[in-house]
Amino acid sequence: MVKRFNKEEQAFIQKVRQTAGKAINHYKMIGENNKVMVAVSGGKDSLSLLEILSSRRKGMPITYQLHAAHIITEDVPYQIDTEWLQHFCDDLDVTLHLVHTRANLETAGKKKPCFACSKNRRKELFQLTHSLGIKKLAFGHHLDDAVETLVMNMAQHANISSIPPQLEMFDGKLELIRPLTLLMDAEMKRYADLLGFQSLKQECPYEDHTIRKKARDIIEQMTSINPKARINLFNSMKKIDFDYLP
Repeated sequence: MVKRFNKEEQAFIQKVRQTAGKAINHYKMIGENNKVMVAVSGGKDSLSLLEILSSRRKGMPITYQLHAAHIITEDVPYQIDTEWLQHFCDDLDVTLHLVHTRANLETAGKKKPCFACSKNRRKELFQLTHSLGIKKLAFGHHLDDAVETLVMNMAQHANISSIPPQLEMFDGKLELIRPLTLLMDAEMKRYADLLGFQSLKQECPYEDHTIRKKARDIIEQMTSINPKARINLFNSMKKIDFDYLP
């Protein structure tokens, strides 16, 4: 059954899609006849990203192909409803790729299981895009993810860096893109709720959000001082004044 939205909800949905389009256009993320692979974890952000990129094709003067990839790590207790995901992709006219792999955590040494698993998933995504001749790999990271990563890297690694809207890898053979980079977590939660996207995954027991949660708490404290702190932190990454730094 098709869900009906009131005018305010329709306006919000349109705003989210337009903001994603603004990021895509500003950073020139997707062009004519591009093949784009969307990394689908099963969470609200990646599902929303896939739906936004699919709906965007209907009103665009350009055409591009969409693929979706979900990496199934067999030796990690993690579950996703692959049947629902397949139907979801079919409805969006998106080709779904399910890749089975193993993280081999027993050989990871001192590395945290989450780090080893994440690294292995990235490797599988890179190999898949290369084998299919796809040069655009899209992730569902949003503005809050970027700001939290900035705070984490400054505190943990004494490094001012984050997750950029686009990043070329392997001598330009692959480009990572993040079309949700101008959207906040609260907006993506509401968007997913309105369209009925529930998280399709059972949380991995190895997943550790401790450091990111602390970074989020710091940002919340800053936001209590200045309501614009979150967006100001994001914009500060484009306005580094080297004359006033050591």
